[in-house]
Amino acid sequence: MRPSKFPCRVFDYPLCLILTFALCLVLFGIVSRLYIPNFSYVKVTKLQHYNHPKHVVISKGKGYPPVLAYWIFGTKGENKKMLRLLKAIYHPRNQYLLQLDDASSESERLDLALSVHSFKVFEAFGNVNVIGKSYAINRMGSSSLSAPLHAAALLLKLNQDWDWFITLSASDYPLMTQDDILHAFTFLPTYLNFVHYTNKTVQKVQRNIDQIVVDQSLHEEKSSPLFFAVEYRDNPDAFKIFGGSPWMILTRAFMEYCVSGWDNLPRKLLMFFSNVAYPLEFYFHTVLCNSQEFHNTTVDNNIMYNLWDIDPSESQLLDLSHYDTMQESGAAFAHPFGENDLVLDKIDDLILNRTSSNGLVQGEWCSNTKAEDELCSMSSNIDYVKPGLHGIKLKTMLYEIVNSRVYRTSQC
Repeated sequence: MRPSKFPCRVFDYPLCLILTFALCLVLFGIVSRLYIPNFSYVKVTKLQHYNHPKHVVISKGKGYPPVLAYWIFGTKGENKKMLRLLKAIYHPRNQYLLQLDDASSESERLDLALSVHSFKVFEAFGNVNVIGKSYAINRMGSSSLSAPLHAAALLLKLNQDWDWFITLSASDYPLMTQDDILHAFTFLPTYLNFVHYTNKTVQKVQRNIDQIVVDQSLHEEKSSPLFFAVEYRDNPDAFKIFGGSPWMILTRAFMEYCVSGWDNLPRKLLMFFSNVAYPLEFYFHTVLCNSQEFHNTTVDNNIMYNLWDIDPSESQLLDLSHYDTMQESGAAFAHPFGENDLVLDKIDDLILNRTSSNGLVQGEWCSNTKAEDELCSMSSNIDYVKPGLHGIKLKTMLYEIVNSRVYRTSQC
């Protein structure tokens, strides 16, 4: 028998055991680090060392607030913006899915997941998830359409007990608390889809629809420019095209219809808009208005306030000057904002009543002054909300829209 090059003699045996154990620890750490970024998504689970509710039971039905499913997406360098937005719109009743696109690195996505994982309240209620493995997304191409469909599919798989699907970017921000928003939606039929739409397309938009484009990001690892074909195609006569804002609040039933519905319409339109520039501005609107089941469920209002055409060098001043207008609009959200815009601090202070951008927004579920520790999860009341003036105003506005003649006559 060939002798070992490193024999463990009797008097060296304890030392060998220590060295072997240390080597195993090093190898285990290396292997663990190699495998962490490969999760398709990272689900926030319970902390074993933390006393929290093991089973969070949410009451549903008449008189109880709905459950909102938020998809928050961002890009490279927007980790902090996404976390600030998440904490500004957090409520234990809701579901949250965070996603960074392909421009971000694996370490950024891992850092985002670990930041969520380390926040005790998120751990306690287990309703925040982070997609760990991203893919190429071109904001102009059909890859931007596959992303919300994928997000809705994941949210349906994680928990189907939600009522509305809301998409937000890292540049969006709430103009009222979740207690306000949940209060306003408590008294609405859960079949209503809030989407700004029109069937009147200007010549330039119609040209974009007719021109065939190919989104190479669908089959490449990194986002790539669109390929514009020379040929144009005729207007379809099997369906009517509708367009509008890409910011929408859509029902769970409609998202199920788009993701795994029984009808062929969503898939047929998906094939058509896969070769159209800016498909997010057309797809959901067209499916809604051409579907026999959903065409009478649309409300032409997405409760989003737009800040466009602002000079970046003057954005902070202009945003502050827009503050009163944003409040008067009655919108629940506004966009786009920069990471350090002064108006965000003003919204935190005067509307959300946040002590800092790192804290959660207080509500009926948590009146703790810090709103960021285990006290919120151990003594919370998640079945009731306490609205303020903004929530009462939003409820009144939506109620008037839904019950007005304009709503009934302006549907698709």
